[in-house]
Amino acid sequence: MSSSDLTTDYANRVLSGDIIAGKFVRAACQRHLNDLREGAARGLNFDIDEAARAFRFFPAMFTVTAGAKAGEPFHLLEWMQFVVGSLFGWRNADGTRRFRQAWIETGKGQAKSPLMGAIGLYMIGFNGVPRAEAYAIANDKDQAKVLFSDAVALCRAPIPGKDGATLESVAKVKIRGVGDNAWKIEVPESGAKFLPVASADSISGPKPIAVFADEVHEMRTDKAIQLWKAAIDKMPGDPLMILGTNTPAADQAVGTDYSEFYQRVALGMIEDDSAFSYIARVDVDDDPFSDESCWVKALPALGVTYPIDNVRRRVETAKHMPSERLATERLYFGRPVGSSGFWLADEAAWRAVLGPVAEDDMRGTPCVLALDLSKKNDLTALSAVWRDDDDQLTAKLWYWTTEGGLERREAEDRTPYKSYIAGGDLIAVRGEVIDYTFVAQQVKELCVAQEVEALVVDPAYVSDFIAACEQISFEVWRYMGPDEPEGTGLKIVTHAQGTRIAFEGRQLCMPHSITHMTDKILKREILIAENKMTHVCAANTVLISDGQGNQAFDKQRQRGRIDGMVALAMGVGATKADRKGRRSYMEGGVLFT
Repeated sequence: MSSSDLTTDYANRVLSGDIIAGKFVRAACQRHLNDLREGAARGLNFDIDEAARAFRFFPAMFTVTAGAKAGEPFHLLEWMQFVVGSLFGWRNADGTRRFRQAWIETGKGQAKSPLMGAIGLYMIGFNGVPRAEAYAIANDKDQAKVLFSDAVALCRAPIPGKDGATLESVAKVKIRGVGDNAWKIEVPESGAKFLPVASADSISGPKPIAVFADEVHEMRTDKAIQLWKAAIDKMPGDPLMILGTNTPAADQAVGTDYSEFYQRVALGMIEDDSAFSYIARVDVDDDPFSDESCWVKALPALGVTYPIDNVRRRVETAKHMPSERLATERLYFGRPVGSSGFWLADEAAWRAVLGPVAEDDMRGTPCVLALDLSKKNDLTALSAVWRDDDDQLTAKLWYWTTEGGLERREAEDRTPYKSYIAGGDLIAVRGEVIDYTFVAQQVKELCVAQEVEALVVDPAYVSDFIAACEQISFEVWRYMGPDEPEGTGLKIVTHAQGTRIAFEGRQLCMPHSITHMTDKILKREILIAENKMTHVCAANTVLISDGQGNQAFDKQRQRGRIDGMVALAMGVGATKADRKGRRSYMEGGVLFT
């Protein structure tokens, strides 16, 4: 290894423990070293000279414009050296750039935006590409200008060692617009340009050599990313798209989906030689609120350009404020927690009960199904909850939506439904209204395979569901109380909604069911199958309480679809054991509500 190979040096130091890094950075470093040994067979090679050229460029041309290093030459931090060295050093057999897509995810304050702005200037003006085009993209123009403004500031900052001369003053670049209203950077010598654009902006025939999207976790849809990725894909040579972000929250579906993809690439679960990732997070077993040594895993500039006291003050406040704690976990330490208003006070407990569930393993275990029905453009959710002899619960959910209006609902709900459908987390049915026979068929199949005691339903649309069961010749009957005769087939029991409490011992109501579900989660006495729609529903959930503290789901203030949580709560509530701990509500009969 050459002493100038800073990229490989960083990878070796991370893996030796000399540099403290989290799981995904370690995986990216291991991937780099593996490819040095094995990449040639796939036509990959690492050009140390190309990486070194990029390293020299930044401190030679740029001055840091803000922060602890303001006024000093823009020397790349060690984590930046690994990113820049990887992006510019790795090459395909034909000499073109290997990585055409990059994901950079760190905690706050690690200078992602200035780095991307500097890379953009390097690519349009100093990388030998005539008429090169670079774009900073976002949902709206103001957001796109944040990253672009960092590039403008670099152009107006002194060139190191040039007696105050700037790229703008020596006419290397021409900036259109005055002050903060700058809207275009041009390189007259090569005819290149750098522009900020919103996703809705109409650009005539863009031919981007570089596209940058920052704050991806704030994007409601991935429309802009997909549009510009398509433009990148059409370009020959060395185009590059870089996506920058803080760790997305559980309800920030676009950022979460992209982050998970790049995590899998880093871990080798997905093979994509064109995709690069640098994902800085603390590890699962770390406790950043009691151990400062793990902070640098998510904050690789900590103590260099980002003061450690800033984090200490934030952590001290977060210890006494639950809402601040969640935001601190995500924004500073890379924990993908939900929003500050997560329905469960201990969100870590929720994450701890999520995992894989194999239906075949549950055969012979008593099971209750619960259904939150909908029509038109809402979700329909079905839960299955199994209860073993030790009162341990296992749950799985299924979701249906309509194909009609799906793209519009993706934008409105900020949820990538098409991706979830492709991944098997959501089922799409044709038309504008959900056909209940699809749902009825799933219930029927579960009744054949599992020991189903009953189906619990929200009273809305229950008659329509019974009609759907008749269409597929599936025998069901509706329980109307202990004094009414029983029918044959699957028993259907209605479950009261809202905060109204039921004082009778065997009456199903939401306050009781939510309390039981919460208890099971906090005590880790339930395993809930991983499903992206379940993550979304949990993140969207808001609880409401009446004057006596009885809780229900607040459908007026919910952040989006919550149908999965309604179905889960009803199913868990129906499995509650009696006082002797032996019989469930379903086994003993349920009072009609």
